[in-house]
Amino acid sequence: MQNVISLALPFFGLIFLGFAAGKFKDLPESGLSWLNFFVIYLALPALFFRLLSQTPFDQLANIAYISATTFTTYIVFAISFCVGVMVTRGNIAESTILGIAGSYSNVGYMGPGLTLAVLGQEATVPTALILTFDNMLMFVLAPLLMALAGTETQSPLETVKTILVRIFTHPFILATMAGVGAAAIEFQPPTAINTMLLYLSNAAAPCALFAMGVSIALRPSGRITVELPIVLAVKLVVHPLLILMLLLWIGGFDPDWVATAVLMACLPPATNVFVIAQQYGTYVQRASSFVLFGTLVSMLTVTLFILGLSEGYLPLQ
Repeated sequence: MQNVISLALPFFGLIFLGFAAGKFKDLPESGLSWLNFFVIYLALPALFFRLLSQTPFDQLANIAYISATTFTTYIVFAISFCVGVMVTRGNIAESTILGIAGSYSNVGYMGPGLTLAVLGQEATVPTALILTFDNMLMFVLAPLLMALAGTETQSPLETVKTILVRIFTHPFILATMAGVGAAAIEFQPPTAINTMLLYLSNAAAPCALFAMGVSIALRPSGRITVELPIVLAVKLVVHPLLILMLLLWIGGFDPDWVATAVLMACLPPATNVFVIAQQYGTYVQRASSFVLFGTLVSMLTVTLFILGLSEGYLPLQ
């Protein structure tokens, strides 16, 4: 248990420091923009490129793993969407935000820091694969369902174009593709470039977690509604258990890859839930409460999943 606390405390401690800074230091929110830019466009992409480029190429093309993890994310999206349909009496736009809140883990800001801290570099490839394909799934589902709800004014052709642009210009996805390409041709960057990538990689996790804490502090807390505990239970408990059962049922996966999938799935809703809600002007205040309360509750649930994986309470084979 002491080892688990030693892993979880620094991780959530950085989020708490960011949250405390955002609450008690009166600084404009615009000042966070450059830190977010650094994390999203430089530090995390450098981390993924550097680690993936050093991975044997045959480990990267695991179609069964990609299909299982992405399908599970879609299943919990559908469950949360159905909860939203019942609660909102058929409002597709609000149900879409609920579906995203119940399935879109904070894989960008929290995922790499957690999986690499708990499992080491063995978690690099599965972390990058889940991050890439979960993002692609949400980039497809959000605009399509919002168009169906009538909140998106683009034509079908423009909607498809928007989806493709979001997928193939996202820095995480571009970095993953570049890393896979480098691994395929066994490319190694010059020493000076590799050292710079190392500096950026080392800054990725602490900066991402601190920025996330500040972002949560600056968002309106919203109110606790009847659907909040239900959807958070789906996200924080059902999602990781479902992905564990599916991977064990299929079989043949490396235990570290199974553990990575569970850790990525047990993360709280991504801050992008609020961003997407704001973009479409739907469910904005309550989307913020999902991120805030989801992160708070995940301090307990993520710690329990780390304990279960570390002590063998959750089978990995």
